Amino acid sequence: MVRRPVAWIVAVVLFVEAFGVAAVNWLLGIVVDRQDMSLAGLDPDVMSMSSKVGGIVFGLYFALCGVVALLVALRDRAPAGLGRVLLISVAVVHGLLGAFAWGLLGVPQFLFMVAVLALVVLLLMTYDAQREPVTPPAAPTTP
Repeated sequence: MVRRPVAWIVAVVLFVEAFGVAAVNWLLGIVVDRQDMSLAGLDPDVMSMSSKVGGIVFGLYFALCGVVALLVALRDRAPAGLGRVLLISVAVVHGLLGAFAWGLLGVPQFLFMVAVLALVVLLLMTYDAQREPVTPPAAPTTP
């Protein structure tokens, strides 16, 4: 009943988050490049490029997890194999990001991360409940 809408919401949230993470890291890379300052002797060009590359990598990771959630929504089947591992890993990442957000950013960002974590866990749990125990076929009875 709620499985498909949750999968759709998770897919949309992960796609938006992928774009947001990539855009913020790209912007931070531009800011570091324009300031032309070093941090503890690090080259500003290396810091700028690593911020941009990190943003692209994490953006692609979240987008890939969004694709898995989208496939779950379209097929209305539980994720299996690598897709399940990706959804579990994105739940763990959101748990860690939520812990960091609490200390560094504040309560609203923490609540957002916890909400995404809850949606991913709900997606995984509702499709687990769909599985039915396998019962062996009944033996034919002879009169």
